[in-house]
Amino acid sequence: MNGLLLAALATGLLMLRQYVFLVLAAAVMFVYVVWGDGRFENLVIDGWEALNQDILLPIPLYMLAGAIMAEGAIAGQLVRVMRALTGPIPGGLAVATCLSCGLFASVVGSSTVTLLAVGTVMYPALLAGGYSKSFSIGLICAGATLGIIIPPSIPLILYGVMTATSIADLFIAGIGPGLLLLGLFAVYSMVVNWRLRSGRWDLRELLAALRSGVWALLMPVLILGGIYSGLFTATESAAIAVVYAVVIEVFVYRRLDLRALLRVTTETTRLLGALFPVLMMALALNKFLAFEQVPGMMIEQLERVFETPGSFILATNLLLLAIGTVMDIGSAILILAPILQPVAEAQGMHPVHFGIMMTVNLEIGYLTPPLGLNLIVAMTAFRENFWLICKAVLPFIGLMAVGLAVVALWPPLSLFLLG
Repeated sequence: MNGLLLAALATGLLMLRQYVFLVLAAAVMFVYVVWGDGRFENLVIDGWEALNQDILLPIPLYMLAGAIMAEGAIAGQLVRVMRALTGPIPGGLAVATCLSCGLFASVVGSSTVTLLAVGTVMYPALLAGGYSKSFSIGLICAGATLGIIIPPSIPLILYGVMTATSIADLFIAGIGPGLLLLGLFAVYSMVVNWRLRSGRWDLRELLAALRSGVWALLMPVLILGGIYSGLFTATESAAIAVVYAVVIEVFVYRRLDLRALLRVTTETTRLLGALFPVLMMALALNKFLAFEQVPGMMIEQLERVFETPGSFILATNLLLLAIGTVMDIGSAILILAPILQPVAEAQGMHPVHFGIMMTVNLEIGYLTPPLGLNLIVAMTAFRENFWLICKAVLPFIGLMAVGLAVVALWPPLSLFLLG
């Protein structure tokens, strides 16, 4: 009976289009009152203890670094280098868009920031180069999703926090699937636009692009190389990313001044003000469930339902695909990761592999209506009809489904770099 009341409460608030924080807060309070000891101060204590962790520091720092780079010149410099490299290739400008999305994603960790930073530069260029509007919009929306699987990735950080999985291992494991999706997008772009070429090799333009973009190109080398070599941690790399972005944008490219930095910092702080209350409630609920040994009981029940790892993988992916259409990836990871990960481990799945599979699955949710975040952002950024954008991304959803199947069924793609 209490379970039905909880479901009715959450469903009612969702139907009233309340904020995720309000829905989650109401559900957590209900759980603490009905199944706990009824003392709200325990919820506050659990929430504070959950947030008071150094492991959460990369989230605001990477968000700030990404906002600074999107506002400045680094994105444009990366795009220029990619265009110079891919000019003679069939569909070269589209391939350059894919590579730009992948490279920019490797330093910002955000899908929407990648879409805005790369899309505002490449969308007019693609149209001027003879690419169709539908293909151009679909490619940019899909390419931007690479920001949540190619490290550093904010969703992977959230997964690591919620499941006590090594964030550095998750970052390393995201490289293989990220390159797979990038390759699928690039090959599709070449096949569909075989007759379109941007031009011939221009050595002078390539050298000029490399000369002006060297500081932008060094950033992913510095951040990811430092993490993988063990020179610094994920948290330290996030702080270095902020400092590097400020120095390059203010003193080298000179695209930002102190006033612009203050504005970007203020906007990032507002975003964090919306994220961290949700994170606090999710972590408090996770702590309560662990105390009540709920994951262990769920493992026992679900092991009776899923007799083989294959049936569990299929059911989990179908569930996550459905959830991705109505819930943003951050909320889905906060709520579902602590529940599903112990079950996956009991089924014999490596926790890092499951985290990558879950992230790639929910990545598709960025492109699926009605709440696909990239669709909504693209509608505003490109001033196009929402349903036209939905139609444009359909081929890329198919490509991502192929990538998801490979990731789910072939664990070495995610785990080979971990040894």
